[in-house]
Amino acid sequence: MSAFADRDRLAATPAHDLALSCLAAGIEAANPARAVERHCALDGETLSVRDAEYDLSAYDSVRVLGGGKAADELAAALETLLGDRITGGVVVTNERTASADTDRVTVREGEHPTPGAGSVAGARAVLEAAAAADERTLVLATVAGGGSALLCAPAGDLSAGDVRAVTDGLLSAGAPIDETNTVRRACSEIKGGGLAATAAPGTVVGVLVSDVVGDAPAVIASGPTVPTATDPAAALGVLDRYGVEAAPVRAHLRRVDPRDPAVSGVDNHVVASGRDAIDAARRTATERGYGACVLSARIEGDAAESGRFHAAIAAESADRGDPIEPPAVVLSGGETTVRVSGSGDGGPNQEFVLAAAAAAPDRVVLGAVDTDGHDGSTDAAGALLDGAAIDDAAAARAALEDNDSHGFLNRAGGLLRTGATGTNVNDLRVLVVPAPDADGA
Repeated sequence: MSAFADRDRLAATPAHDLALSCLAAGIEAANPARAVERHCALDGETLSVRDAEYDLSAYDSVRVLGGGKAADELAAALETLLGDRITGGVVVTNERTASADTDRVTVREGEHPTPGAGSVAGARAVLEAAAAADERTLVLATVAGGGSALLCAPAGDLSAGDVRAVTDGLLSAGAPIDETNTVRRACSEIKGGGLAATAAPGTVVGVLVSDVVGDAPAVIASGPTVPTATDPAAALGVLDRYGVEAAPVRAHLRRVDPRDPAVSGVDNHVVASGRDAIDAARRTATERGYGACVLSARIEGDAAESGRFHAAIAAESADRGDPIEPPAVVLSGGETTVRVSGSGDGGPNQEFVLAAAAAAPDRVVLGAVDTDGHDGSTDAAGALLDGAAIDDAAAARAALEDNDSHGFLNRAGGLLRTGATGTNVNDLRVLVVPAPDADGA
């Protein structure tokens, strides 16, 4: 089954169909069940996670704890692998997917992209379960993107509302995830290794799905299983840099001392990332007889500017055969941002596609999705257009200026919808440059 609703209409030409196939393959490759199959195995009483081995006979209890958009799918995959060796657990996600069927792990729902009451209650339940661990407990920590909001344990006298307000302010100002997490770590009891510290002296094994550029475990969901020093002064610097007032958070940051948790017995393993999605999309392209060029899995910055840059690459390929001769697929990943100044709806991938299509040659097809199925706060995963779809450049510019890419693309019939995908490895972008003589690009 296609990952995309209304695929028959969207696949108007072979180039459109290929773009959709590449995007769908990327999302499927990042599925937590596929990731666990690739990187985890059970041989007798030995559990392997990537290149590490754990003797389950050394533990009286194996618990699955964590949070993030893919946490429920990870928990279900681990239950499939380990069966009744799992003695319990609790994870927090934002929208449970139908395939995430768990018998031994409780799945709770919280709020994303900013935390709410469900996020606070879920984090409390996770920490309470972690606190019950002893030296003969193995904690399999399923951590994924979105966990920063879904696992909300405000520090000191901060409230969930305070954390929500500062998160909203930073996201609206276009702050990248690593800087946003610098603030969130300093305001939380569970981030920056707080989950691992609470589970001590148990053994903690992080099974991570990365949604961050570079796949640093300390950045994924603000690193609940990665003991990381908090730096209140650096967090204040982030607030200053993006003009976010957040008075209660500032008061907290001026009051608290830096924290440098020392926790032993913690391993972290990234089992799925944006690179998996890109590699799967590249395989799909080459199987169709197209050349494939990966620009980077680490592209950040303004979404519209990134779209125009990709359009320039596509034009160069179409006109000069550089950096790759058509027929070709150009791929990238990472996480772009949007600085909100208008009153419209949209998301980074929608802004990327609209800006790219407005600058691209007519025959080039451009697609981009957030692999979790929700781009920004909209119901769309992203968008798909060709360069010929923009017949009113002034209207496209106006939509971008008003941050209303969603409205424009909805009218143009270019929105991609998947619903919750059960994974989250950030953005995947696909540009299809047909051969000059291709029939029905």
